Amino acid sequence: MSTQAVSITVAPNGARRGKAEHGAIPLLPAEIAAEARLCQAAGAAILHLHVRDDSGGHSLDVGRYAEAVAAVRAACDIVIQPTTERVGRFAPADMMAVQRGLQPEMITFNLNELIDPQTEAQNALVRDFLAETAAAGTVPQYIVYSLDHLHELVRWWEAGWVPQREPVILIVLGRYAGTTSHPTDILAYLPHIPVRWRWGVCAFGAPELACVTQAALAGGHCRVGFENNLTDAHGMPLKDNADQVGRLAGVLDTLGLARMSAADVRLHFGLKTPA
Repeated sequence: MSTQAVSITVAPNGARRGKAEHGAIPLLPAEIAAEARLCQAAGAAILHLHVRDDSGGHSLDVGRYAEAVAAVRAACDIVIQPTTERVGRFAPADMMAVQRGLQPEMITFNLNELIDPQTEAQNALVRDFLAETAAAGTVPQYIVYSLDHLHELVRWWEAGWVPQREPVILIVLGRYAGTTSHPTDILAYLPHIPVRWRWGVCAFGAPELACVTQAALAGGHCRVGFENNLTDAHGMPLKDNADQVGRLAGVLDTLGLARMSAADVRLHFGLKTPA
C-alpha cells in the first residue's frame, strides 16, 4: 500500500437532514446498514455514524447507537465512527456517555463542545476523559471548524492534554448556512497542522468533491456524504451516498492515489479489533 493511501469516510445522514430533503438519506438502523454496505463497495472505509430518535431528531442515545452498530456489523466490516455532536441539544456529559457506553473503534469530538463551560474544573474533567478514551483503545477524530479551533487543539496537545502522539483531525470547510466551500480553503490550514498529525477534510455544497480531492492531493484523507452535500459538482442531485463515494474513488484511482480498505484503516490508525 502506498504511503499516500487515502481513506474515504462516508457521512450518510448527519444530525439535521431528513427524507424531505432527499429520499435516500438513511435514518433507521436497517437503512444505515444497507447504505454502509453500498458505500463500502463503492470505496468507503469508514462510516461516520449519526442516529435519530423516534421523531427523526438527532440522538446520542447509547441504545440506539448499539442497535445501529449491530445492524452495520451484520452488513459489512466498514470502520464505524460514531459522532458526539451536540447540535445544541445535548451536554458534554452526553458526549462522554457515548464513548463510555460504546467504546468504539473511532469516535468524533469537538473539543470546544467538550470544554463547556470553559472553566478549570471542566478542563480537568475533559483532560481525564480524553485519557480515559485513549486507555479504552478508541481513536478520536477531533473536529476543526476554524484556525482558532485548530490552534486551541494544538495548545492542548503541546500541554500533553490530548494524549495521542499523532492526533487525527477533520477540517470542516463551509457551514450548513451562509458559506460555500472552496478547494483552496484547505491551504490556509496546512502550515498550522503539526507534522505527523493525520488529517482529513469534509466540505459543504457542490464543491465537496473538488475540496476533498484537493485534500487528498495535499496528503490528507476525505469525507463525503449527505450530511454535508446532496448534489454533484453541477448542482444535480446525487442518487445516494454511494454515488458520491464512487465518484471520489474514481477520481483518486485516476490520479493514482491508493485507497485504504477498512483493514488498511485499522492498521494505519492503530484501531482495536471491533467488538
